[in-house]
Amino acid sequence: MERGNMSFPNTFVLLGFSELPWLERPLSAVVLISYLLTLVGNSSILLLSLVDPRLQMPMYFFLDNLSLLDIGLTSTIVPQLLANLWGPDKTIAAWGCITQVYLFSWMGCTECILLAMMAIDRYVAICQPLQYTLIMRPWVCVQMAAASWLSGLASSLLQATLTLQLSLCGHHTLDHFFCEVLILIKLACGDTSANDLVMSVGSIPFALVAPLLVVISYIFIARAVLKLPSAEGRHKALSTCSSHLLVVTMYFGPAMYTYLQPPANSSQAKLMSLFYCSITPLLNPLIYTLRNKDVKTAWKRILQSQSEMSSLKAR
Repeated sequence: MERGNMSFPNTFVLLGFSELPWLERPLSAVVLISYLLTLVGNSSILLLSLVDPRLQMPMYFFLDNLSLLDIGLTSTIVPQLLANLWGPDKTIAAWGCITQVYLFSWMGCTECILLAMMAIDRYVAICQPLQYTLIMRPWVCVQMAAASWLSGLASSLLQATLTLQLSLCGHHTLDHFFCEVLILIKLACGDTSANDLVMSVGSIPFALVAPLLVVISYIFIARAVLKLPSAEGRHKALSTCSSHLLVVTMYFGPAMYTYLQPPANSSQAKLMSLFYCSITPLLNPLIYTLRNKDVKTAWKRILQSQSEMSSLKAR
């Protein structure tokens, strides 16, 4: 877009939670704490998988990618949100808005596909255990992760670029706490049917196919688990899937509620968006840490080695 085109301003106004001024200060504290814990938690998972050879397997490879996505997603949204919550200035520069549109769309779409890939990994582990290492070879895992990232990038480039070509009407106030495609389309002048069609068709792989793959995978997993002869075997099999299933529910649930059936109350919609942009990335590492014996064992080994090194230095 040319700088002289007044349809695309130098700044946008993000209303955020300004209709609830009493909520802004306490919310800023919650968001800041959750952001810091998100960075620490997801970085810890990345560090563990690097230093502990026992975690260098397909399940944790995908978990590393999920941690990278969570860090990227929150870092795209939260710093600007905190700046708006802390001060009277609710604006965002045009380049910042464009960056949020591209990165949020990329990270969000990629996570949808990645969660489906993780479900396929769990299906192979439970239903084809003897062939697991053969099917989920390192190169296959890399290809699956690359497909997730590249599909999200392609969707982001297409949808965001088409949206940014629209002429925007009058005011440039966004009733949200960050810039995204759906919010910018609401400001557009003229016919947006082409954008709506691209959005609808483009969302099929991420909002319909990816959740459907998760559901199908877990149907086969449930059938396989029920056929196991021992209760201990069933419990062990379910424990390997419960963390991923909980993460999938927390991500797809609020996202699908927000995008497929937008609430009439804008405050409710923004709170739902805040949940999957800030709270879900915080809970993901906690779920995998608290419910995964391998991760807890890796933490214990690291802490024990650190304590042994400290005792040796003291001597």
